Amino acid sequence: MNVPLLDLKPQLAALRPQIMAAVTRVIDSTGYILGREVTELEEKIARYCGSGQGIGVSSGTDALLAALMSLEIGPGDRVLTTPYTFFATMGTILRVGAQPLFVDIEPDNFNIDPEQMAEALAADRQAGRRIKAIIPVHLYGQCANMQRIMALAAEYEVPVIEDAAQAIGAECPYEENGIVTWHRAGSMGLCGCFSFFPSKNLGGIGDGGMLTTSDQGYAEIVRSNRNHGAEPKYYHSRVGGNFRLDPIQAAVLAIKLDHLEAWHAARRRNADRYRQLFRDAGLVGSPVGLPQAIYGEIEGAEQHNHHIYNQFVIMVPERDRLRQFLQDHAVGCEIYYPLCLHQQECLRSETYRKLSFPVAQQAAASSLALPIFPELTDEQLVYVVETIRRFYRAG
Repeated sequence: MNVPLLDLKPQLAALRPQIMAAVTRVIDSTGYILGREVTELEEKIARYCGSGQGIGVSSGTDALLAALMSLEIGPGDRVLTTPYTFFATMGTILRVGAQPLFVDIEPDNFNIDPEQMAEALAADRQAGRRIKAIIPVHLYGQCANMQRIMALAAEYEVPVIEDAAQAIGAECPYEENGIVTWHRAGSMGLCGCFSFFPSKNLGGIGDGGMLTTSDQGYAEIVRSNRNHGAEPKYYHSRVGGNFRLDPIQAAVLAIKLDHLEAWHAARRRNADRYRQLFRDAGLVGSPVGLPQAIYGEIEGAEQHNHHIYNQFVIMVPERDRLRQFLQDHAVGCEIYYPLCLHQQECLRSETYRKLSFPVAQQAAASSLALPIFPELTDEQLVYVVETIRRFYRAG
């Protein structure tokens, strides 16, 4: 049996007539830069995320870059973030000339640890410096602890840029006076940054991204910066870039957005089925250790349904050998991410190389992503778990 890590063909087959009609409409219009399709998608995404504004951009990376540029963050500034995420989170900080400041992650969900953030913010203030922004990452489709993060941001007067590239539609609980309300990724910080890379739950047919915000003034600056800082045309009060979302991508994404909740639900069903199969196979705990919020038994399972499972990640011993075994048996899998950001060669600094983030480094050494896309069959899910069981039984 073949189980790919991701198969986009079933999704395309179901929507192909609509997508082809939409793409043809854009081509025939000869309006190839921004326009009605982009505006309509911006409005739909803003409503979906619970934000006031949506600004379509060329990628999730450019959403982060525009967010930082629009805060005028640059050389000498420090940005607090996680060492365990995709490179773009750090890469955009470096591109504006700022310095990433890392703290470790929580072991049960792989997201940035708010209490270590609190220590870093306090130390920064005591040293007479000032962290200029915080970028929490909602990794794998699960929100970071935004209630605590936003409280810290308010205390230290630091803007929050949500890296929600993997988390469109994910929700975070806020509890006040015993009442829990849920807030969608991208609606809690100053802004949220989304990616529409094809592998995302809401993926385009190429690169694309979106920045959401409820700050009207900030939205105007971002819109200017995505178009070379021009306001009006050919008059440049700031130096921006070419970060515009393509209308063909917008037209396709608008069609797909209508199906997003159903795809989220299917991913959750697959995650639940994985949990059941792993329990039945005797793989929960030893020899396979799995983070509670990603995989293990969870009290209050209904709250767990706010995870959108862009990835389904397990923590395993002998990860690299298991990965090879799965690939040898036609099971797609991937390592997200094999190296922490502070260990990347491009930093070329002993200051970073001497840092240690034990939880993040253990995740990088032990994590493995399994297929979780909506169209997986039960037979495929059974085969994935049975193949893992065979690996550990043979070992």
